[in-house]
Amino acid sequence: MKTSITSLLNIKYPIIQGGLAYLGNAELAAAVSNSGGLGQITAMTLFTPQRLREEIQKVRALTDKPFGVNFAIGSYNGAYMELLETAIKERVKVISITGGNPEPILERIKGENIVSLVLVSTVRQAKKAEKLGASAVIAVGQEGGGHIGKDDIGTMVLIPRVVESISIPVIASGGVGDGRGFLAALALGAEGIEMGTRFIATVECVDAIQSYKNALVEGTEMDTVVIKRTFGTPGRVLKSDYSMNIIKREKQGDTYEELKDMVSGTSNLKYIYDGDQINGFAWAGQVIGLINDVPKVEALIDNIMKDAMKGITRLNKLL
Repeated sequence: MKTSITSLLNIKYPIIQGGLAYLGNAELAAAVSNSGGLGQITAMTLFTPQRLREEIQKVRALTDKPFGVNFAIGSYNGAYMELLETAIKERVKVISITGGNPEPILERIKGENIVSLVLVSTVRQAKKAEKLGASAVIAVGQEGGGHIGKDDIGTMVLIPRVVESISIPVIASGGVGDGRGFLAALALGAEGIEMGTRFIATVECVDAIQSYKNALVEGTEMDTVVIKRTFGTPGRVLKSDYSMNIIKREKQGDTYEELKDMVSGTSNLKYIYDGDQINGFAWAGQVIGLINDVPKVEALIDNIMKDAMKGITRLNKLL
């Protein structure tokens, strides 16, 4: 398959693994890259330059294919620059930026021969990313897991609006988890897809506890909710007593300071590493309604491509 994204990233299929807090490690990234997509390490939850350097080197020991490093910078107030310098020194070829103002990173990597992918949730953000020099944008609809846009724009509307508003390639994210979604994204004008939640429910996502993966398989599209709306940083998570309590307290007027421990990375880790649903939460998108198994990454990507071809055959018959 040839799209502007496969050419830009030098990959076989235009399928990108999203930045997954605490889960985007070398094993998963290498598996995605070896299967023809673009795997990514998540920098910010490695915390130190040394750990990031080790993870980059570990990926290179596992694959000779392209991979990226994700910087989810929303709450770090510039504290990511040392990690960025590590990625540059390690000659990483792809960097994605999510959850914050991409300008400092885009300015720093100018002239470094690094492809930059910027997550956006509105046309305005996409135009800004293009103006700042991004190589491509990842447009995420409100169906997505983790942090999403404030305006609740669905993927079906967001993708064509972004495509018609900028000239750089657009990658579709949010609610995409199989060949049907992949084909739909291409039909909407996207040049590829990004998947986060779907890649958690794979064998090679080794750090996610099995009970978390089971919840993704057993849940339906009705089993996610959005927390942190009142803080201006909405994020979609699995529905549970814990997450519903967060929403209840937000509606009661609790401030971020009062709830910061409940919505912290530490609370996230309690669920995704330890399976503690009483004292923690887990990010997940509405795509869990389409997740029915926990395959190896290679099988997942192969099935996506096969299902996309079946969809093309069906459309050809209809037309």
